Amino acid sequence: MSIRKVSVRQIKAARALLAWSQEQLAERSSVSIPTVKRLESTDGAIGGRADTSEKLIAALESAGVIFVEENGEGPGVRLRKGGR
Repeated sequence: MSIRKVSVRQIKAARALLAWSQEQLAERSSVSIPTVKRLESTDGAIGGRADTSEKLIAALESAGVIFVEENGEGPGVRLRKGGR
């Protein structure tokens, strides 16, 4: 299983699209609040353990977020058609 390359900025942007707090992301991903805060306090690729980042990504994707990979315009996020 390969680890998807998602940046901290993409995680923050995804939370903003969903109007989720760090606490809501922690709850919905089963990741501790201190871990979410620590991971979001950096920049660049999301760090930490692979299973932690996968839990965060899965929680956001299940809420309708699509992570857009680098395509010459830069990575990003958007909501699945039909919204949340």
